[in-house]
Amino acid sequence: MDAVRVALLREVLAGTEWWGATRRFGGVLRGSVVSHGGGLLLVGTPEYEPWHLTAHLVDEAAWSGTPELAPTLVRHGARPSDPPHLSVGPGRLAAARRGETLLVVSPTDPDAPLLEHVHDARRAGATILALGPDEGELPAMAHESLAVPEATDLDLDTVQHLVSAAAGENAVPAPRGQRRFRDRLSRLADHLTAPPPTRW
Repeated sequence: MDAVRVALLREVLAGTEWWGATRRFGGVLRGSVVSHGGGLLLVGTPEYEPWHLTAHLVDEAAWSGTPELAPTLVRHGARPSDPPHLSVGPGRLAAARRGETLLVVSPTDPDAPLLEHVHDARRAGATILALGPDEGELPAMAHESLAVPEATDLDLDTVQHLVSAAAGENAVPAPRGQRRFRDRLSRLADHLTAPPPTRW
């Protein structure tokens, strides 16, 4: 899905809960990697690797001037003979530390080995974000999550496009209504770390 189609999709979804939810989650993702500056790790499951989200975040990092958005893709089947950007295995999750952000993308709650890695990364101080399951251990373990239930209007791949586009925005508007402290703090971090407006 190219940028024009994503823009059209976002226009169609304006005013729906998906519009606000994907923009909020994208803003949290951007705020986490920019404010902490420790790097973004992106992992799926052995059956579902988020290749497209990785590529789109790399593009958004370049277009938005936010290099922190470019993720390291962690692959379950990585081999030393793979190209460097494809050879990072699950052992990298064990090395996750404070300041890093770990985004887990999965259609369902992951298996026990991946959940153990996520739990260890959280205990070491990494920020955990989850995209996919609406219930189970992963969303309960995550600092922020965006649920994409199987019976929803949009599939997980489409939601990933919306999230990556939202993460690349220079300013994510505040959601209306009651706001949680973490949301306000994330927006404040976005505001303080945003680049100055370009003047021509």
